Amino acid sequence: MKGSRTESEKNSEMEPELHRLNKYIANAGICSRRKADELIAEGRVKVNNRVIRDLGVKVTLEDKVQVDNNLISSGTRFYVLVNKPRNVICTTSDENDRKTVIDLLPERLKHLYPVGRLDRNTTGVLLLTNDGTLTQNLLHPTKKVKKVYKAKVARQLTQEEMNDMVKGVELEDGLCKFDKIVELNEDESFRYGIEIHSGKNRVIRRMFESIGSEVLKLDRVLFHTFEKRGIQKGGFRELTGNELKGLEVFLRTKK
Repeated sequence: MKGSRTESEKNSEMEPELHRLNKYIANAGICSRRKADELIAEGRVKVNNRVIRDLGVKVTLEDKVQVDNNLISSGTRFYVLVNKPRNVICTTSDENDRKTVIDLLPERLKHLYPVGRLDRNTTGVLLLTNDGTLTQNLLHPTKKVKKVYKAKVARQLTQEEMNDMVKGVELEDGLCKFDKIVELNEDESFRYGIEIHSGKNRVIRRMFESIGSEVLKLDRVLFHTFEKRGIQKGGFRELTGNELKGLEVFLRTKK
C-alpha cells in the first residue's frame, strides 16, 4: 500500500511548470534561443501584454507570450485554413478595433497567427498556425511557394502587357513578375488567373497599377497546396492528416 502524499507534494503537482522565456520562444519554432535573447533585449517580446527585457524571466504554458505582437505557443501545433472575406485584416489584433482574421476563429484557436498577409480588400485562402518553423519556411523566398489568384480588373490587357508581367515590371522595391497570367473567359468582366511566388506587399495590385489598370477584386484561390474550395466565406477548417503529411515532406525538401 502506497503511503499518503505530503501537502507539499500535492502543492508541487498543482504548480504549473516554468520555462525560461528564450526556451519557450525557441520551442515555438520562432528562432534559436540566442536569437530569442536578442528579441527580448530589443523589447520585441511581451508576456501578458507587458514588454519584457529581462533574459531570466520564466513563463508557464498558460501565459500569453507575444513576439512582435504575434501570439505564440510552444504547446500543441494547430493548422487552420480560413477563407478570408473583404474588410478583414490579417493581424492578431488591431488598435482601431477593426475585424481581424482571429475574430473568425473560435476561442480555442485564437492563439494562432496568419502565415503572411492578404490586404484588407483581398479575399481567399489563408493559413493560420502556431508553428513558427513552418511559417518561416512557407514565407522564405527560396522556397518559392506557389500562390494562385483570380483578379477582376478595370480593362482588358493586351498580349504584350501580359507578356511584360511575366518578364517583369520594375516597381519601387525592385523587379516583380508573375509566373503565369491567363485571361479567364468566365463572364463579361475582365478576369485573369495569376500564379506568383513573390510575397511582396500588394504586389499584384501594384503591378496592374503600373500599366494603368486597377484591380477591382482579388481572390486567392490557392496557397502552397491549400485551396479555399469547400470553405465558406468567413469560415475555416483544420488541415487533414494527408495535408499535414504533405507539410512534413515540404519541410524536409531543400530548394
